[in-house]
Amino acid sequence: MPTAYDFTATDIDGSTRPLDQFRGKVLLIVNVASQCGFTPQYAGLEKLAREYGSRGLVVLGFPCDQFGHQEPGDEAEIKDFCSLRYDVTFPMFSKVDVNGSDAHPLWTWLKDEKGGFLGIDAIKWNFTKFLVGRDGHVIKRYAPTETPASLAGDIEAALA
Repeated sequence: MPTAYDFTATDIDGSTRPLDQFRGKVLLIVNVASQCGFTPQYAGLEKLAREYGSRGLVVLGFPCDQFGHQEPGDEAEIKDFCSLRYDVTFPMFSKVDVNGSDAHPLWTWLKDEKGGFLGIDAIKWNFTKFLVGRDGHVIKRYAPTETPASLAGDIEAALA
């Protein structure tokens, strides 16, 4: 049975990164966008990364342009936006599709691990979040409306 560590993804600088490098960490995997109503969640995600990073949390951001063309920029523009606007230090990846036939395999697996509301697996919008335990399996899926701060209890439990 696959785990999050079995996947690779291209980072925002164009390098292939095996997620196995995060083995034993708790992961918060998020599809992000720069021009979304939820974009201010970048600040909360960065706060979680800084607050819990020393205990083993890694936030992974995956830009996605499948919802309302809210991530129109290229990787360099996305990287600059995240750095300058939200001082993002957590790992960011190149743009991916999270739904459809071209969905990144990681996102297909995440949806298979934890389906959405009413059994609908498709990602409905940007800033959908998946909490992955140290064993590489999804603990919980969160809707875009759930703020990063609201995940603190679940993150604490996963890090314990």
